[in-house]
Amino acid sequence: MTDMADDNSGFPGGLRRLWSRRRDAAPSSSRELAPAASAGPRTSISAQQLQALFAHAEEPAALLSAFADGVAGLPGELHGMGERLQSAHADADWPRYGRALRQLVDKYIRTIQDEPLAGEAEQLRDLLQHLLVAGMEHLLRDDALLLPQAHALADRVRQWQPAQPLDGLGSDLRELCQQVGLRTHEVNDAQELMRSLFDLLLENVGELIEDGSWLQDQIGAVRQLLSGPLDRTALEQTRAGLREVIYKQGLLKQGLAESKASMKEMMVTFVERLDGMACSTGEYHDRISFHAQAIRDSRSIAELGKRMEDILADTAQVQAQALRARDSLLEARRDVEEAERRAADLEQELQSVSALVRVDQLTEALNRRGFDELFKRESVRALRSGQTLSLALLDLDDFRHINAAHGHLGGDAALCHVVTLARATLRASDAVARFGGEEFVLLLPDTSFLEAMGTLERLRARLAHKPLIYEGRGIMPTFSAGVARWVPGESQDELLARADRAMYQAKQAGKNQVVAAPE
Repeated sequence: MTDMADDNSGFPGGLRRLWSRRRDAAPSSSRELAPAASAGPRTSISAQQLQALFAHAEEPAALLSAFADGVAGLPGELHGMGERLQSAHADADWPRYGRALRQLVDKYIRTIQDEPLAGEAEQLRDLLQHLLVAGMEHLLRDDALLLPQAHALADRVRQWQPAQPLDGLGSDLRELCQQVGLRTHEVNDAQELMRSLFDLLLENVGELIEDGSWLQDQIGAVRQLLSGPLDRTALEQTRAGLREVIYKQGLLKQGLAESKASMKEMMVTFVERLDGMACSTGEYHDRISFHAQAIRDSRSIAELGKRMEDILADTAQVQAQALRARDSLLEARRDVEEAERRAADLEQELQSVSALVRVDQLTEALNRRGFDELFKRESVRALRSGQTLSLALLDLDDFRHINAAHGHLGGDAALCHVVTLARATLRASDAVARFGGEEFVLLLPDTSFLEAMGTLERLRARLAHKPLIYEGRGIMPTFSAGVARWVPGESQDELLARADRAMYQAKQAGKNQVVAAPE
């Protein structure tokens, strides 16, 4: 019969690996193998031993005996399984032999991973080729050196067959990945340099603009985006706000142009009227001189009466012309005043639109930029006046459950509801800001620590007694908050960090409560 130790190509991959484990030199017969089973540490059965075991195993009993002896020659737990097979064979207990054999297959052979099927290898090959073509095409579209290498490697991957070696292809693929990584670092460095240059340009432009200008708000909003990670949502919101500002700028420019045109037209009309009045006045003087001479030369009362009528007619004509000039000037003045009023309204509206960069568009609370500016003003004022400045950081509890139960629109309505009740609870000098997601900050100027704690407790009670009704269903949001008192000289980030730690303690303590932050 064929030597099973050497010719095992017909076995499945798992059995093939089972029989091809590491072997040492061994005896040449099954009888010589048995004593080795109980002598000291065991080593794996060798190929020569397997040949000796199966050389004369032509009958079922001999074949089962050889198989039991072969498994007993393996190390570890397989040796114990082989001894069980040997015991069952010696007792001719074939049901027990069958159970042990089934356990052997189930525990050791069935769990061995076979080589990937050819179809799976081809699928992996096609996916890798698609990655190299589609993914690298987009990533390296501006790289004239690496893109051809990626295409050439993709062609090699497409031509690879499962039976071919992978060493060369794998090393080239790793080299390409390393080059792409270096290229990515270079692109990131270039982008960071571009951002710094753009920020420097905006800083220089801001220095040329007077303080309080609405352009300062636009420049500040863009510089804030450049200082942090480029979040797509924040970029879109800022771009939308700047587009509206640019539109208002166009309207303002048009209004100013109309105002200048009206003023210019009024001045031209005024000069023309003055010129006409000068001409008319000159003619009138000439006519008066003529009438005076005619009166001196008059010989009768009737002739004097005729001269007086001519004088009155000329005087009425000059008066009518003066009245028309006055009316024209008044009309031009009204046009200029109307144009100036429109320009003032547009400028006021532009200021309002510019303020949008400080306001959260959903809740109309302050955004992070608006809060930063307010904190700077209030901290300077508190330091100058010696008043207390308190801050509260609150986070809505289990907000994802609200979104899951009522949808994102319901979650948005809950956020607006919290801001509305917060404003109803706070004083006019207090402020509420949204820091993103379901996190809010309350800034309480001239408020002691105990008063700030009381304000948060009132807000928590008001939320509990006034649920939001959304699409016929009630939403009752709760929050966990940390309250901190500002210490003179403490930075905004340090104050927020203390409030955040206190808020986290409120979360750990069971949520829906307010915790004071230690100083």
